[in-house]
Amino acid sequence: MSEASLLASPFLHSNSGIHSDSFYAALIDGSTHKSQLRQIHARLLVLGLQFSGFLITKLIHASSSFGDICFARQVFDDLPRPQIFPWNAIIRGYSRNNLFQDALLMYSKMQLARVSPDSFTFPHLLKACSGLPNLQMGRLVHAHVFRLGFEADVFVQNGLIALYAKCRRMGQAKTVFAGLPLQERTIVSWTALISAYAQNGEPMEALGIFSQMRKMDVKPDWVALVSVLNAFTCLQDLEQGRSIHASVVKMGLETEPDLLISLNTMYAKCGRVATAKILFDKMKSPNLILWNAMISGYAKNGYAKDAIDMFHEMINEGVTPDTISITSAISACAQVGSLEQARWMDEYVSRSNLGDDVFISSALIDMFGKCGSVECARSVFDRTLDKDVVVWSAMIVGYGLHGRAREAISLYRAMERGGVHPNDVTFLGVLMACNHSGLVREGWWFFNRMTDHKINPQQQHYACVIDLLGRAGHLDQAYEVIKCMPVQPGVTVWGALLSACKKHRNVRLGEYAAQQLFSIDPSNTGHYVQLSNLYAAARLWDQVAEVRVKMKERGLSKDVGCSWVEVRGRLEAFRVGDKSHPRYEEIERQVEWIESKLKEGGFVAYKDASLHDLNDEEAEETLCSHSERIAIAYGLISTLPGTTLRITKNLRACVNCHAATKLISKLVGREIVVRDTNRFHHFKDGVCSCGDYW
Repeated sequence: MSEASLLASPFLHSNSGIHSDSFYAALIDGSTHKSQLRQIHARLLVLGLQFSGFLITKLIHASSSFGDICFARQVFDDLPRPQIFPWNAIIRGYSRNNLFQDALLMYSKMQLARVSPDSFTFPHLLKACSGLPNLQMGRLVHAHVFRLGFEADVFVQNGLIALYAKCRRMGQAKTVFAGLPLQERTIVSWTALISAYAQNGEPMEALGIFSQMRKMDVKPDWVALVSVLNAFTCLQDLEQGRSIHASVVKMGLETEPDLLISLNTMYAKCGRVATAKILFDKMKSPNLILWNAMISGYAKNGYAKDAIDMFHEMINEGVTPDTISITSAISACAQVGSLEQARWMDEYVSRSNLGDDVFISSALIDMFGKCGSVECARSVFDRTLDKDVVVWSAMIVGYGLHGRAREAISLYRAMERGGVHPNDVTFLGVLMACNHSGLVREGWWFFNRMTDHKINPQQQHYACVIDLLGRAGHLDQAYEVIKCMPVQPGVTVWGALLSACKKHRNVRLGEYAAQQLFSIDPSNTGHYVQLSNLYAAARLWDQVAEVRVKMKERGLSKDVGCSWVEVRGRLEAFRVGDKSHPRYEEIERQVEWIESKLKEGGFVAYKDASLHDLNDEEAEETLCSHSERIAIAYGLISTLPGTTLRITKNLRACVNCHAATKLISKLVGREIVVRDTNRFHHFKDGVCSCGDYW
């Protein structure tokens, strides 16, 4: 007879028939809805069985499993003097429903009632202590375990391992584990310790324990595999992660939701977002963790547009984003550089309940700075009430990107007056600002100020200082700073020196810097191009030819210039000499019009290093085809007069395009904002915000 038939049976609704405890126990076990449990309880009241500890314990367990903890508590409270089994059931119910504080309160009541706990009491208490987490209460429970002689119980020991791991007391967790006899170490014991190390940022320790487990011939379950995958994800070890994926398939666990989430996260963080997306699409109803893994994976691996599209898709599916989702989407917007998209993101955050989150505020400030609007960044900064060092630093870095050194320094002073101590990012921002404005004295002062705050300069700080000194002509001092570095100089440091040597035509020191770069990063095309430009600036054409031959021998080619212009929220890409755009003929006519106006305005192109082997006509045609010039032309024919043009370049602005863009801004009466690999340039009325210092 089915459970439904039993509930409809006259035996349940009459005083005759089967009234044994086992009969009602079977009904309780077979219930499929909490309403059935209430009917059974009503019948028990009629029959006077409401004080049966056995049946009431079963009712409490069943009600808790349906999430009806209030009814479970009501049933428990009706017992006049409950023994250990109902106490265990209600404590377990609270713990199972994540009402951890209530579970601990019930344990206190149990002690006051002078009911002694047994080995079944402590695992659920320890889970509650872990869930809060409450180390002090956990240690008290551990003391009770020891006093009552349950320290050898494997389930209690597993609970203690999980407790100390959750409270980041790994030494104690390992001590408890070591106290378990080898033959009593179950998969749960091993998994508890593996999970503990993985969750506490010690992936190598987690994998070491996993290796020990395999040597003991203990077969892993899906919980253990999730923890091992998390460890390989932290290490970004794709090869080993794939081996675990193979084991998952072999064990027939590929449909386990938690394993799919871990696999998805592993592939996304290891840069295999296409594989991650395949796993994502297998999930019928992806949860927030999966959405976050995909959005973050796209954003961190250079697929910014896909990350933004995924964020919109998540919202359309009715999944509410959290801090991780939003900060990942904001990061993607910063990479894309679309101000319109950035403004939409800001409005979305303002409408959410996360508008006051300082992490999101700092991300918004960074986003607006990278999308070309330091004014919008400042607006977010001003409305942020609880400004920590991350928020202050984000705004200072924003000013630095735009070369607004005075504002950056002023904000730094205000931060110090407010009692907020700077960090390494703060100093990077203010050094960047000084560098982009040529403030050598101020930049040098801030660099030396870092040690006063016990902050050790990193490669980026040194690169800023080398660039600052080098571009100002202090090449010998810049080289001395490099020689005194406490760490091995990296690519950014030697690259800054080589760039400065090109500017001041110091071939000897430039060659030395180039040799260091070739030894560190031999396949980077940019280093060869920089050296070639240095030789060309010094008119050493034979050496230029030698560099080009070396590039060909190594299979290296110069990066193709590419520029993006934002038109009505959409980014259009153009490359050097690009003729593929559907409006190419209109763009070409606009480029010709721009060139004619430039000539009328007295603009004369500088035939620089890269054009030494072309005649004047070829050189002029090549300069006109620079991607930035094409992007400007498209922007002019695609937007209303007076609209600000926002352009992003994948290379540093060249001398000719910089000079031409200044004049274009005056000729067409527009502001043109250009973001190159180094900084932002705001062109307006024939002047650039960088003051021709870049």
